[in-house]
Amino acid sequence: MKQKLVILSVGGSLIVPEEININWLKQFKKVIEKFTNSGYRFIIIIGGGKTARKYQNAAKSVVKLASEDVDWIGIHSTRLNAHLLRTIFRSKAKHWIIKNPNDKIKFNEKVLIAAGWKPGFSTDYDAVLLAKNFGAKKMANLTNIDYVYDKDPRKFKNAKPIKEISWENFRKIVGNKWDPGLNAPFDPVASREAQKLKLDVAIINGNDLKNFEKYLKGKKFKGTLIK
Repeated sequence: MKQKLVILSVGGSLIVPEEININWLKQFKKVIEKFTNSGYRFIIIIGGGKTARKYQNAAKSVVKLASEDVDWIGIHSTRLNAHLLRTIFRSKAKHWIIKNPNDKIKFNEKVLIAAGWKPGFSTDYDAVLLAKNFGAKKMANLTNIDYVYDKDPRKFKNAKPIKEISWENFRKIVGNKWDPGLNAPFDPVASREAQKLKLDVAIINGNDLKNFEKYLKGKKFKGTLIK
């Protein structure tokens, strides 16, 4: 059976929107196991979610935080979330979490779980480096929005959803600078690297896992394709 490798960047907001979303984790586990049973393999990197925000805000309320420390808190939040997922997929996953996406990684299992690497790099960027490392040309970014919009839909009622966009035009929307806690559909620095690699990235609302299944099957899905 031919194995299909899927690079997957999962926003921490799906796992920890406020508290840990146990129902989502159960449904996500079902989807991943369904596809691994059909010959798919997954490299999954996790964001920090509300856990990161809570710790960052707590520290900021006590002291003036250096940007590097804001990043480190976020990184360790991703590692905690990654360990949660690694535990859930214990029977199918490699038994340690990947922290450096550039490492030479022997991956014979069905699932590989990765987390944040070092300050200055988001998990989106790490996911792009993992795609490069494993020679993948496509990846999916599961987030909590349906589409990328031409402007912030929370601020502008006339914001229009985008179904397909070039990296050049997407980068005009998100800019060029990475900042810890930046709320963008896909990190600007990761976008620059993805454009160099000619990587196709699908932005999909991870709360609709049936729609995510359509993407995995190569069917028409609701979301934004950046290429």
